[in-house]
This record gives sequence, structure tokens and C-alpha cells, in this order.
Amino acid sequence: MHRFAIALAFLLTAPAVLAQHFVDAGDGVRLWYSDSGKGSTIIVIHGGPGMDHDSLAADLGPLRQHHRLIEYDQRGGGRSTLPSDVALLTIDHHVADLEALRKHLGLEKVTLLAHSFGPAIAARYAIRYPDRIERMIFLSPIPPSKGKFFDELGDALMSRLTEEQLKRSDELQSAFETSKDVTAVCREYWSIMTPPRLAKSIPVTAVKSDLCAAPPEAIRYGMTKTNSATFASLGDWNWTSELARVKAPVLIIHGEEDAIPMAMVSNWVTALPNARILRLPHTGHFPHAEQPTIVFPAIEAFLKGGWPKGAVGK
Repeated sequence: MHRFAIALAFLLTAPAVLAQHFVDAGDGVRLWYSDSGKGSTIIVIHGGPGMDHDSLAADLGPLRQHHRLIEYDQRGGGRSTLPSDVALLTIDHHVADLEALRKHLGLEKVTLLAHSFGPAIAARYAIRYPDRIERMIFLSPIPPSKGKFFDELGDALMSRLTEEQLKRSDELQSAFETSKDVTAVCREYWSIMTPPRLAKSIPVTAVKSDLCAAPPEAIRYGMTKTNSATFASLGDWNWTSELARVKAPVLIIHGEEDAIPMAMVSNWVTALPNARILRLPHTGHFPHAEQPTIVFPAIEAFLKGGWPKGAVGK
């Protein structure tokens, strides 16, 4: 597996869960989710694949002040089912899970906030169910077509790490499979791999969410099975033509210092009929944590039906 295909997420401490529930996905998989905050409902789709909701939760506090957040663990991670058959970890299964969650919540339309890999699930869902989307927010998304994404991502991250760090990160990736203390492995791995995903001027302590809060068996499974199986199901992806079906407004927020190339991310705006991108200087892969005083007001403006200042279209 490509060293940089393993999740696009992060670490530290998690918030207390106010309410937690399960929904049956219909194929033997149960999805765990939390329900917190009050106001209009936003379904949060975390990154990964193979991570859990805690990779975002602690940094979304400002949204809970005005909105009800539904934060779920995707199949193959967190407190959701870890299927014995990896054939149940495809992007189509993730899309079906989101639809099962929508039905369970009794929502006619959904507002989605997705980070990193999460926009892949959101976009595929919107392509399949365009009439069920109210609006979407993509934070630091992977691009809508594969192209040389992994090569460019890998080159960017490698340039920000020392040879010693690269060697140790490879050793730790192998240790996810074999170590008795996989949580310790997880924490050391992301202590190396989080800083190069941040802007140079941002301390790692800016990110409060926890990449390693899941049960140990879920960390191991997510990093060794879910990530590779789900990415493999995407194939040589290119969704640009299909995205023309999605008429709902979409706000993309992306940092200029993100290792995911801005030029590739900007293709979301070209492909989607009603999308704008907010490009943030001095910002990496976690704009909601690195620039909260810009990001959350921008999200609120968008959720109220407008576009935030600085967001540009085609």
C-alpha cells in the first residue's frame, strides 16, 4: 500500500459524547453515531477511510452551538462493525450507509460536512441521490479525479519529513498489523505524520481531535484493511462528468499549504454546477482547526443561504 494512501486525518484529545446510537445498515453492519447540539441538522463525514468520528469531533465545537451534529463512524472503523469480509468495504457500501442513516433520522434532505476522504462518500452519494442534498461543505477534500493525486501528495509530504521520520513511519505502518499496543503505534505514527499536514506557522496543538481514540481492534482493522479496501474500490476514479447532476450548493474550503494540491481540488468547482472554493493562505489540511475564526463564520454564512466573502466560482 502507498504510505500516503493511509488516511488523511489527525490526533490528540476527544470531546465527551453526549448521546450515542446505532443504525442497522442492512447487510449485517451496524453504524455507530453520536447526536449532539441543537438547531439544523448536519451529518458529518470523517476522513480516512478507516478512521472514526473522533478525528473531527473536538474541533467542531463552534458548529454545535447552532446546529445538531450527527457524527457517525464509517463501517470498518471506530465503534461501527468491522466486517469479516473486506468486500463489504467498498465506496458503494459507504454510500448505502449514508442513505440508511438518512432514512433512520427521518430527513427528507441532508446537509453534509465532509473532511479529507469524506467528500468522496458525499460526492458519490450526491451523484446517486441528487434530490436528497440540501447543501454540502467539503473541508480539504481529495480531488474529484485520481490522476497523479497520490504521487503529488506523497512528494509533498516526503519533502516535509526527514529521512529518519520517513523510515520510522514505514516501520510504524508495518507495526499496525503486528503490535500488541496498536494505540501506542497509532499515536507515534500520527505524531510524525500530522505536522507535515499543517501549515508551517501552525503548531500541532491547534488540532484538538483524536485520531487514535477508537478501540484498538478498530485502529488495527481500519489502518490495515478498511483504508486499502475502500481506496481500491475507487479504482482510477474520475467523477467530474457525473457531478453535473448535483445542483445543490457546495462550499469547498482548502488550505494553500495543504499537501493535497490546490489545483487538483479546484476541479470540484469546475465540475459542480453550483460550487465555490474558499482558498486559505497559511493553512494546511485542517482548516477548521488551523483557521477557526475564518472557517466557522464562512460555514455559517453558507448555511444561511449565501456565500462567504472570498469564495470564488468558476
